[in-house]
Amino acid sequence: MALRAKRITAFLGRFVAITNDKHYPCSLNSPFRVLFSTSELISLSSKDEALETPHKAHSATDESRVLNELADLLPIRRSTSIQTQSAENSPNRNLQIRSADGFLNPVDKLRGIFLQKLRGKAAIEHALSNVVVELGIDTVANVVNRGNLGGEAMVVFFNWAIKQPLIPKDITTYHIILKALGRRKFFSFMMEILHDMKREGISPVLDTLQIVIDSYVRACQVSKAIQVFEQLEDFGWKCDTESLNVLLWCLCKRSHVGFAHSLLNRMKGKIPFNAMTYNIVISGWSRFGRIGEIETALRGMMEDGFDPDCLTFSYLLEGLGRAGQIDDAVQIFANMGERGCVADAGVYNAMISNFISLGNFEEGLKYYELMLRNNCLPNMDTYTRLINGSLKCLKVADAIDMFDEMLDRGFISTSGTITSFIEPLCSSGPPHAALMIYKKARKSGCRVTLSAYKLLLKRLSRFGKCGMMLNLWDEMQRSGYSSDIEVYEYVINGLCNVGQLENAILVMEEAMQKGFCPSKLICSKLNNKLLSSNKVEMAYKLFLKIKDARRNENARRIWRAKGWHF
Repeated sequence: MALRAKRITAFLGRFVAITNDKHYPCSLNSPFRVLFSTSELISLSSKDEALETPHKAHSATDESRVLNELADLLPIRRSTSIQTQSAENSPNRNLQIRSADGFLNPVDKLRGIFLQKLRGKAAIEHALSNVVVELGIDTVANVVNRGNLGGEAMVVFFNWAIKQPLIPKDITTYHIILKALGRRKFFSFMMEILHDMKREGISPVLDTLQIVIDSYVRACQVSKAIQVFEQLEDFGWKCDTESLNVLLWCLCKRSHVGFAHSLLNRMKGKIPFNAMTYNIVISGWSRFGRIGEIETALRGMMEDGFDPDCLTFSYLLEGLGRAGQIDDAVQIFANMGERGCVADAGVYNAMISNFISLGNFEEGLKYYELMLRNNCLPNMDTYTRLINGSLKCLKVADAIDMFDEMLDRGFISTSGTITSFIEPLCSSGPPHAALMIYKKARKSGCRVTLSAYKLLLKRLSRFGKCGMMLNLWDEMQRSGYSSDIEVYEYVINGLCNVGQLENAILVMEEAMQKGFCPSKLICSKLNNKLLSSNKVEMAYKLFLKIKDARRNENARRIWRAKGWHF
């Protein structure tokens, strides 16, 4: 309030000084010229007529200007006349507004409606309908998942979006808003959406239950998650074995295995169990190597008439490995055939993972060879563990050979898996092996993540591989990724390392044109390179541009902190 009072006092003082000097019109360079719109300035050809205008003619316009400025400074609403309202609703003004926010992407345009603090859902929906965007399911997801919208704003936007013709009114669309609300702990609004689904006749599925339960468990509200499970019939679910397995899976996934085991004992006799019910609890205990609890769950499983299957043995072997009982794991693996259970890929993967975690990659590779001799086909998890294990043991050649074998078998890695392969290769040594993984992955049709591109650009920049770096940067842009401040810094650093200072300046100017200001370290490095090359004038011009860019960046940071889209 003190700051606002100072602003008002300064403005009124400036206004009094202007109104007292009525015999001299304001010049084009005066502060009064900057303060108001150019459409209200007195033209040069009418200066003589303005000098002869009575004082009353100026008072109306001066009073209007004062009220306009005070309306911007104070949280008050001025009563607008009919002419003003008609002017605000005119098509020309709508065209000006649309051209003003034309530089914003559709997500920011829609999210910016809620920064206007409109009153009432009807006003908000009307404003959203006036936004010219191509609304799609991806746009809806980006609006509710990004930014800092409140729960009520997210629900209002979703209720408006679901009425649009291009948005399908199905369970997949509702999953978007449920995930967004649950991620931000807006549980009351999440339950409201569930009631809306029931009123609209949209039947939930097990994935819907998993989203709701996992939202509570992730927020450590386990008792609330169990309460929702007990009230499933109110939302159109059945409290059966499948829904119980979903609850147990969410609890074990978030390391609440004790609650899961207690719930299993409490629900015994009330809900029928299956083998998967016990396997979920066993998998939770195996993550911590709790052999005693695993044996208890196994005993209860066999008492209910369920024989351990390959999934059970894989969890048991992983638990023994984490508990350091690798000899017991080897013995149980050898005796699986006596129980009539033939090992599958999951069992072999557990043994491979146990030996890799101990640093014994050769022994893990023996189980892979035994797997092939027994005509058991490896899966994607098998190759992922072997490649990560070989990279952990610095066996880069073996990792590349295993990657080639994986591609020959028709397995296509996910983007995250490729990034996990490239990351250790870019942490030490030259980038040759990482580039081989990248090229083979792209050739096989796998999409490379932006993080992987950054890792490669950083490594190539450090080793001065300028040509490869620029080609990789071009491939990144053709893949649909836009360059951010990190990418520009890696490119500038690489160009500086090989002495291409002119190209580095061009990249620096491109970054500043896009609103990015490189770090002081990069700017200082380029400036020192220019000065050492006796390019003082070029360094000075670049210094002025960086100074302006940093000032604009600071102003932009302040604007965005206030919620302004500039």
